[in-house]
Amino acid sequence: MNKYFILILAVLLLSACKSPPAVVQSVEEKVQESVAEIIEVKEPAFEIISIAIIQADLVNTLFEAVLKIDNPNKFPVELSSMKYELFGNGMLWAEGAEKDIFHVDALSTLETKFLFSMNFIDMNRKLLDDVITMRQIQYHFKGTALMRAIIPSAQVFTVNYDCSGLSEVKQDLN
Repeated sequence: MNKYFILILAVLLLSACKSPPAVVQSVEEKVQESVAEIIEVKEPAFEIISIAIIQADLVNTLFEAVLKIDNPNKFPVELSSMKYELFGNGMLWAEGAEKDIFHVDALSTLETKFLFSMNFIDMNRKLLDDVITMRQIQYHFKGTALMRAIIPSAQVFTVNYDCSGLSEVKQDLN
């Protein structure tokens, strides 16, 4: 009788070892998923306010893009990444990508300066002269911005921007 009991116990233990472990989801994860499904997420408004050239030295100069995000949501959002290309006088001046740019509180608007640089080495002399004499310069600024709500399982908003105009030339960052 003991032999049969031991044999049955061994079979039960071996079959239990073959079964996959149960996936356990924490209560916090379940609550976060439920909250994300209930909350209405509205698309934030993204705008390029201005582009300015900051007079630097003879080789490098800075560009200052003033960005504005209006967050209509009851939770914060972030400008998580931004790809850009800046053209002037028909030439590519600068391109790049930035991550984790800034956060916007719930139900608020934030304007901030985004700085990036350009090297004058491959530029024509007229552009350098325009910057030195502080004349306005024609620009074309385009790219993609990714914004996301700072809640679990929130969607990402993609904004394509494309703006042109005249850029002022400033002497310093003030």
